[in-house]
Amino acid sequence: MLDSILHLLAYNPDEPLIFSSGLFLFLFLGFSFVYMLLQRQRVLRLLFVTAFSYYFYYKSSGVYFVLLAIVTVSDYFIAAGIWNYRQRHPERRLLPKVLVALSLCIGLGMLGYFKYTNFFAGLIARMVDFNFQPWDIFLPVGISFFTFQSLSYTIDVYRGQLKPLPSLLDYAFFVSFFPQLVAGPIVRARDFAPQIRHPLVVTNDMFAKGVFLISIGLFKKAVISDYISLNFVDRIFDNPGLYSGIENLLGLYGYALQIYCDFSGYSDMAIGLALLLGFHFPMNFNAPYVSSSITEFWRRWHISLSTWIRDYIYISMGGNRKGKLRTYVNLVVTMLLGGLWHGASLNFVAWGGMHGLALAAHKYFRTDVLHHDRNYRSHGLRKALACIITFHFVCFTWIFFRNGTFEACGVMLKQIFTDFHPELFWQVVVNYKYVFMLIALGYLTHFIPDSWQERMIYCLKRGNIVVDALLITAVIYIVIQIKSSTIQPFIYFQF
Repeated sequence: MLDSILHLLAYNPDEPLIFSSGLFLFLFLGFSFVYMLLQRQRVLRLLFVTAFSYYFYYKSSGVYFVLLAIVTVSDYFIAAGIWNYRQRHPERRLLPKVLVALSLCIGLGMLGYFKYTNFFAGLIARMVDFNFQPWDIFLPVGISFFTFQSLSYTIDVYRGQLKPLPSLLDYAFFVSFFPQLVAGPIVRARDFAPQIRHPLVVTNDMFAKGVFLISIGLFKKAVISDYISLNFVDRIFDNPGLYSGIENLLGLYGYALQIYCDFSGYSDMAIGLALLLGFHFPMNFNAPYVSSSITEFWRRWHISLSTWIRDYIYISMGGNRKGKLRTYVNLVVTMLLGGLWHGASLNFVAWGGMHGLALAAHKYFRTDVLHHDRNYRSHGLRKALACIITFHFVCFTWIFFRNGTFEACGVMLKQIFTDFHPELFWQVVVNYKYVFMLIALGYLTHFIPDSWQERMIYCLKRGNIVVDALLITAVIYIVIQIKSSTIQPFIYFQF
């Protein structure tokens, strides 16, 4: 019995600890009990949550939790060094520049080794016609997320926009806080730090919203995303040449919903868990597929990453302050780097490049051709047409994001444009009726007004803890009935 428990609690690369797993729900119940007991013991509570967060990461990446500690300790002391030196020598700038460069070298160097060594080595090998065999380098889960989060702290301190946190414990708590540790949202220290030492308070509104977001996120991930992935989408993308064009197109629409439900579902659960623990995270997704332009899409999709890229890459390169041509170049380069952030593959680079070109083109037509300001919004039929075009452009780029090779992308596009067979539509829908019921439900939720969500949260708030418990129990029951026997990791764990 004891051996079974220890085996369950030990790191297993095939079973990472994710929010939709039964083990996490069990551990979170015990965690919550101790957490509330330590409500008035601030230091002990911070230590306890930090220790649990490190265990959470250990369950995802094994001994590589050491990387999290290295980034945390180095960036804490680097930021403190920058601040203290500037307080004593405000006119001298060389050492702060050296220190922030050191932070970048540590964070990006670590990220580069684990994520991009084989990619760049393979590119060089192909250029010199060398038979390169990829090295066996393990990619720690979510390394990009906590690296970017920590880098934003040192850069903000360097820019004078943030005062360093008062202790290493506070900073370790911030970087490792488990709800957003492995897949975001990327939380800024300027937003999170003021909450760390506030008295622990979970209002009825926070509790109701937390329960609602956890339930919705769990349903998105474990019901919609996992079901349509295993039963339809993966089959299409694994062998696009075996299916007609209409099946490939429907598979593409399915993947667009799958990745949205997978990632936004994780974000919803992360934000909900944080609320139950007394912390506020920013929104990370806001119905991105109703966007009427690619610019609006990136204001609604993975908001924490898009704003991070804007603030620390696009603006650092000059943003729109260096003239029109430089602005367009900055947009394209920024999105190329954003694509590379998603993975060490030319497919991701192509995906980012297409989005960068689309952003530059939209900015050009909006400002130089149509002379609209950034607050302009289309309406009626024009807006509907713009939404359809934007959605299909995003879906087109998902082909390159999801497929591992350009050859597979070519096969899928060939099937769609040369072997479409629209007469098979109803046959496909009938054969996969439950898949398409969930796909329809997923897309319909994009058009539900925000007031409906607020009304449901209000009903939970007016109810009691029994009502909240019944809601979560009902969602867990549905998940148990539908979920596959194997754990389906979140898509963004690989980034």
